Parts: sequence; C-alpha cells; structure tokens
Amino acid sequence: YLVMEDGVIRGVYDRLPLEYATAPLVDYGQALVMQSFADMHLHAPQYPMLGMGMDLPLLEWLDTYTFPTEARFADTDYARRIYRRLATDLITNGTTRVCMFSSLHTDATWILMEELEQAGVTGYVGKVNMDRNGLPGILQETTEESVRETLRWLEGCHFDHVKPILTPRFTPSCTNELMMALGRLAQEKGLYVQSHLSENLGEIQWVKELHPDCQQYWETYAKYGLWTSRTVMAHCVWSDARERQAMRDAGVTAVHCADSNQNICSGVAPVRAMLNEGVKVALGSDIAGGDHLHMFDVVAASIRASKARRVLDNWETDFLTVPEGWYLATSAGAAYFAEQPGFAPGNHLHALVLADDDLPQPHPMTPQERLERAVYLRQGGAIRAVWSEGRKVFSAEG
Repeated sequence: YLVMEDGVIRGVYDRLPLEYATAPLVDYGQALVMQSFADMHLHAPQYPMLGMGMDLPLLEWLDTYTFPTEARFADTDYARRIYRRLATDLITNGTTRVCMFSSLHTDATWILMEELEQAGVTGYVGKVNMDRNGLPGILQETTEESVRETLRWLEGCHFDHVKPILTPRFTPSCTNELMMALGRLAQEKGLYVQSHLSENLGEIQWVKELHPDCQQYWETYAKYGLWTSRTVMAHCVWSDARERQAMRDAGVTAVHCADSNQNICSGVAPVRAMLNEGVKVALGSDIAGGDHLHMFDVVAASIRASKARRVLDNWETDFLTVPEGWYLATSAGAAYFAEQPGFAPGNHLHALVLADDDLPQPHPMTPQERLERAVYLRQGGAIRAVWSEGRKVFSAEG
C-alpha cells in the first residue's frame, strides 16, 4: 500500500495501518507502480525536428536545423500547437518533471509553461538567452534586449508547478556582459540556472578562444556566479577529473544525454567516474539532439553508452545496471527538486502505473525482470496511469 494525503506520500506499507482503513483506495492489481520520470534536459522548440540532421556535427547541426526551427516560435499560434502536443506526449509517456529550454521568445516561453502546467508537468522552464553567434535578425538578441526580455519574462511567470530557470544557451551564445547580468540576476533572485558544458571538442576549443582567461569551460560560468548547487549542466562528455571535481565541490548537477551524444558524435560521457567521484548525475532526452522523448528509451541508451564507455576504458569501469539507470531517470532528477529517493515519506507523489502483461513470457517474471523488460522493450500503451504532484493527470481509460 502506498498512502498519499494532500498530494504527499505518508508511507509504503505491507499492511495498511488502521488509521487509513477508511481512506479511498485505488487498486492497480498486478501492474507495477513506480516513480515517474524526470527529464532534466530537453529543448522544447526542437520537438518538430525530432530525428533530423543526425549526420551533422554539433555546431553545423545548430546552424542548419536548430536555429531556423527555433526561429519559428516567434509565431505564438505555432508555439501553442507544438507545445500542447509536447506537453501531452510527456505526460502520457510518464514524464512528470522537466528541466527544459524554451527559445529566446518571451511570449512563446509563457505559452510553453502554461501548456506544461495544464497537462500536469512540473519543473523548470527557461527563456533562452543568446546575444551572439546565432542568426542575426532571426534568432539573436542584443544584450540590452536579452536582459530586458528576461526581466519581463520573470515578471510574468505566475505558474503553480512550472518555475523559471535562467538559461544562457551556452558560453559561445552569450557575451561577457550578458553572462554578468544573468549572474547578478541569479544571485539577487536566488534563481536556478541551466546550460551546456563540454559536449563537443570543437565547442570546447571555441570556448577557449572566447575566454582565454579561463583554463576550463566550467570557469566561464563560475566567474559570473552561474556555478552553484542550483546549476544544471547538460552533457559533460569531455569533463576531466578537474572539471568533475569543480562540479562536485559546487554541487552542480550533470545531465547525461546518451542518445544525443551518440547521434551528434560528441563522445561517451564518463558517467561511472562521475558517480564514483560524488558528482550528481541525472538523465535527459535532449530532444532533438536525442531522438527519443520516451524516458524508457533514454534509460536503455544510457546503459548501452556505459557499456561502450567500459570498453573505451579498457574494462576498468563498470557499466550502469538497469536499477541504476532507472534511479538516474527518476530519483536523481527528483533530488534537484529537493525530494528523497523513491517513494519516501514527505515526497510529492510522482508515479506511473505500468501494465506489461501483453508480451510472451518465458516464465513467471519477477518485478525486477518486468522492469528490465520495460526499459529495453518499450511497450505502446503499457502506461495505464500517471500521477504528478499528487494529482492523477493521465488515465488510459480516459
């Protein structure tokens, strides 16, 4: 029995305590009731280009596909249509928490937050800041405009479950003046921060040219006050021991995006090293660099990537197991929202109900075998219900 009161988990029990004997009961039979997913890095305006441009390296992919696609979100009608579909697809596939990039468009970002709120998705959404190296006149701001629009956006964020997060796209997209202004905002308002770190070797070299005073990529954020325990950094593929130590010391969360790293040939992140060294690691779909929104697939991709990393490390590192991959996709992300692992008392209920009995079975399967199969063999329609922040937000029965 899992007991919830006012949206908050009170406990998990083999026998229902007498004090809850008359409480309303929802019985899901033999279905698995598990934590729902936290997708800690994805780009909402890239949803229309999912699965496109996968043969291009990162920087060429941005110029050819990403920036022109994101520019379309100046059209609020288009934004509404795409973001409503995205929000629905997240919930029906069991993702209830996100840390998400919008585009640089303030009005479209509010629309995204509104659609997520209405669908039942919780978490953080950021209006992207970029005042250089975009598409001038199409997808780029002036420094003054970027700061002004960020303040306007923050003033209009009045949502219950979707909160703002400062989002410098990545160091090459933001001038020193803009980074300085965002750092002041983060400190003055206690805001959370998300960006990218050490994803691609060409990108890292570019950052060195832009910031010759910084020995490593992470320092371009730290020197502006954007490197704290409230910071999420996607990828970290080429983060060496020194950069990983800086993440651990500051409490920065690294978000592993295995699909994207392989699709754009960025590399294979040293996830096991990060975990062994005490770095906080969660998972992200990174659409549309990643080609799967479904977090079951993201878990499987992360496990496979860790096995490739084991080979690259001459079998000196362990790969991720299925329980570890599941933990990174659920509890590790939930920790960013100040929650404890699993269905811990005091957590808000975020759960999915998985009915996985339509496939042939070689023998009566244990719950762990059923979980493993769900990860490696995503079954359409298997998610029967989704709960977010204590609210039932999806039921396959309608």
